[in-house]
Amino acid sequence: MTKLTLGTHPYLLGFEQLERLVERTAKSGNEGYPPFNIEQTSETGYRITLAVAGFREGDMAITVEDRQLVIRGRQCDEAEERVFLHRGIAARQFQRSFVLADGVEVTGATMENGLLHVDLNRAVPESVVQTIRISKA
Repeated sequence: MTKLTLGTHPYLLGFEQLERLVERTAKSGNEGYPPFNIEQTSETGYRITLAVAGFREGDMAITVEDRQLVIRGRQCDEAEERVFLHRGIAARQFQRSFVLADGVEVTGATMENGLLHVDLNRAVPESVVQTIRISKA
């Protein structure tokens, strides 16, 4: 019996890269820090919210690389030495990646009360009807 994968199913023509995207996402190895939410804000709008307490805007970078949204955070060490009796607040660098579908664009990012909000919008494609003329062979 032949195993049909998503990219080789006979009714899904041109979707080979979808399977590659799923594999790339599975290999990204996000460990769970920082925690995040994804919400739908409108019919075509989305918001990713990351809990980044202790990070400043300058400590983070947001990029889109080959349809992959990458959020990186790195806290700068302060010059003064601090002695912690207990350190329960995570102060480590992180990288979170999200694969974006075709037509999804980042519209902005804001910081509010220790939360980083990244807003996305999906463009609605125009419905196109194309008539194909049949020619004689």
